Amino acid sequence: MSVQAFKLVCATEKEHLPPGIQIECLECCGHDLYIGTSDSCIHHLLLVEEDNTEVTGLSLVQSSEHLNTSFTTTRQRHRQLGLKKPICELRAASALGRLLVLCDNTITLLCSDSLEPIPGTKIRGVLSFTLNENPVNGDPFSVEVCLISSKRRTVQIFSVGLERVQLVREVSTPEQPCALAADGHFLCLALSSRYVTLNYNTGHCQDLFPYPSEQKRPIIKRISRQEFLLAGPGGLGMFATVAGISQRAPVHWSENVIGAAVSFPYVLALDEEFVTVHSMLDQQQKQSLPFKEGIILQDFEGRVILTTSNGVYVIIPLPLEKQIQDLLSNQRVEEAIVLAKGARHNIPKEKFQVMYRRILQQAGFIQFAQLQFLEAKELFRSSHLDIRELISLYPLLLPSSSAFIRAHPPLHEYADLIQLTRGDQEKVAKCKRFLMSYLSEIRSTEVANGYQEDVDTALLKLYAEADHESLLDLLVSDNSCEVSDSAAWLEKHKKYFALGLLYHYNKQDTAAVQVWVRIVNGELEDNTRPDLFEYIVDFLTFSKDQQLVWQYSDWVLQKSEQVGVQIFTKRSIEEQLQNDFCPDKIVSHLCKYRKALLIYLEHLVMEKNIQKEKYHTHLAVLYLEEILRLKSGEFSNQAELEDLRQRFQNLLQQSDLYRVLLLIDKIRGTDMHMERAILHGKLEEHDQALNILVHHLKDFSAAENYCMWNSRGRDVSYRKRLFQLLLSSYLTPSTPDNSLTVAAVDLLNNHPTEFDASSVLQLLPENWSVQLLSPFLAGAMREHVHALRMSQMALGLAKAENIIYKKEKLNMKEKPVILSEKKFCHVCRKPFQEPVFVRNPNGLIVHTHCAANQRVNSSLEDHVSSPSKRT
Repeated sequence: MSVQAFKLVCATEKEHLPPGIQIECLECCGHDLYIGTSDSCIHHLLLVEEDNTEVTGLSLVQSSEHLNTSFTTTRQRHRQLGLKKPICELRAASALGRLLVLCDNTITLLCSDSLEPIPGTKIRGVLSFTLNENPVNGDPFSVEVCLISSKRRTVQIFSVGLERVQLVREVSTPEQPCALAADGHFLCLALSSRYVTLNYNTGHCQDLFPYPSEQKRPIIKRISRQEFLLAGPGGLGMFATVAGISQRAPVHWSENVIGAAVSFPYVLALDEEFVTVHSMLDQQQKQSLPFKEGIILQDFEGRVILTTSNGVYVIIPLPLEKQIQDLLSNQRVEEAIVLAKGARHNIPKEKFQVMYRRILQQAGFIQFAQLQFLEAKELFRSSHLDIRELISLYPLLLPSSSAFIRAHPPLHEYADLIQLTRGDQEKVAKCKRFLMSYLSEIRSTEVANGYQEDVDTALLKLYAEADHESLLDLLVSDNSCEVSDSAAWLEKHKKYFALGLLYHYNKQDTAAVQVWVRIVNGELEDNTRPDLFEYIVDFLTFSKDQQLVWQYSDWVLQKSEQVGVQIFTKRSIEEQLQNDFCPDKIVSHLCKYRKALLIYLEHLVMEKNIQKEKYHTHLAVLYLEEILRLKSGEFSNQAELEDLRQRFQNLLQQSDLYRVLLLIDKIRGTDMHMERAILHGKLEEHDQALNILVHHLKDFSAAENYCMWNSRGRDVSYRKRLFQLLLSSYLTPSTPDNSLTVAAVDLLNNHPTEFDASSVLQLLPENWSVQLLSPFLAGAMREHVHALRMSQMALGLAKAENIIYKKEKLNMKEKPVILSEKKFCHVCRKPFQEPVFVRNPNGLIVHTHCAANQRVNSSLEDHVSSPSKRT
């Protein structure tokens, strides 16, 4: 597909040139056009561009139908050199006001205004020449001329000033060159059959590639710093750097190219029938202009001029933005982006960034309309698209409070998603899934900065409409959803649980709980959370709004006492100490909910370990009442009853705060013998307790356990007294009972260390055999022997320690201490006035008062020293 990048306009009418002339070369500098002819004449014309563009209310970028640029030429003067030879080459040095003319192998320097020759400035023996557009001498009042000398295999470098010509350097070449171009110290030369680059400063020559000299004329064009365009073999336009490498792919020309020109980012080539236009960015042919009889194609400071033998034409580039917009209109996105990128060095940075972002945004919408979502997403992100431009395509997604207005001129031609997809619901669904994914990606990035409310509200609406699982994740995380708009949308799509989350995030907890309660009560239908009741209980548990908790406390307790009471039991201890959630107030509130009250008192007593008699007694009474209630029931749950009794017994055993006598009165007359035994034990009435366990319950294991837990934390004699009482209970039955005898034997044999053996032997019947009690006797003997040996060991250790002390005392007495007037205290260095002193273990003697002071100082040092140094 072609691109209209250039337009061909005739620049000279036939009457502007003398009849019968043959154009051989030309030069253009600003408005000055110089034409060299075959009769050795130079014509100076003034070339003026006239813009006849018709303005119709649209920007030039948008309208190409009215682009009508033309040129007028005015003859200024001409100069006949009188050599009867054709003018071969013309080059203007605008900074010097000079025109260099090559005719009859001689370069003549003319004044560019009057065309008068400058005396003494001719250079003879020249085959071809060029101006170095990147000179190295740095002199602003001279130009660097590189020429092919008629001398065999020689290139000469001249410095040309206003009225002087000076040879700077002469460089030998491998072969005789026939064409050249210059850049800095580098020359690109066409030899007899190959191209080379030559560094005339170092003399290094780099081969490039061959060309068929017998078939075509070589073409060398400098296109950028240290890069040239060359006519290569096979109709290829080859790009080459001075290092001999190609950084761009070649362009495909015809085999008979006559000339070439560069108008960035395009390369133009002239052949016998066409001017072809190729892009330097992707090397593709973009345009073809029919043109016959062309002989010269050259570019001058961005202007491309084409000539026949007697006519001059200008190839006008269309504005780059217009070309890009044409490509986008034809949905050629990649070409438009490539063309825009290539223009970055030719447009001011700020203007380019604005233009390039807009082009990427337009390209993104084109890709979006084609459902190429990955490509569209990358274009949107890289162009920093205002995300509201995309959201606005989706009806009702932007918050009603949004003041967004689309860009002008518009980035696309679509009113909304329905128009874009032409009502295709499958495409609509795909577009919504894309936006959902894209918004979720960018909502936490800089792309959404400043538009967080629009992004989050749109995302919430998409999630709700699609019944997407991420809706809840959005609402429980940081979000900026607009409340009223979002609430209406959630109600519309029956997302009532999510509506509650929205209210909660926006600190409207009362409204949130109200919605959730209506769901649990069946007034609203939403199956998002089957465990919504438990969720409400947890929500109230951790809520800081005390009024809200009390407002719904009765509701949750009526629904489930066991679950509802968690709003009190799971609260932090700090809150429970506050007046609004103090235990007394909660206990008072729970009086009409017996199960909840029981659970809460268990929480206070068992978990929080609150040491208050009223809570312990209240809990015990509740246990008792509930047990009696279950016992009186016709269809009581035996498992529940046993569990309750076990919890009651644990409380009676572990707590010492409840009112024992009150409970004994309440239990009296019931069959709760185990509980009564525990209560008697709390009153130290162990004989009654054991009597109940042994003679009423016949629960010997429980009797042994009674002795164990009642003596926990007491001394050994107390424990032995309890076991002695139990044994007496076994041995003094009111009626003969073999089971008690067996129990007594088992008690002795299983717990031999818990008895005083001598006392036990006095209680045992005489008819019991030794074999029957052998485990008890063995255990008692072993315990006795163990105690004896331990006491002997302790005695031995004490004696050894005593011997050590005696030895140290003897060692100290072996050496006498001689006290005389010549002896001085080791601490104060004063003599002793009386025979009273202290001798240190190291043999030093000191005054008694010095020793005391030394001991005090030593203690202070130990106190302030590190623990590792203390002894």
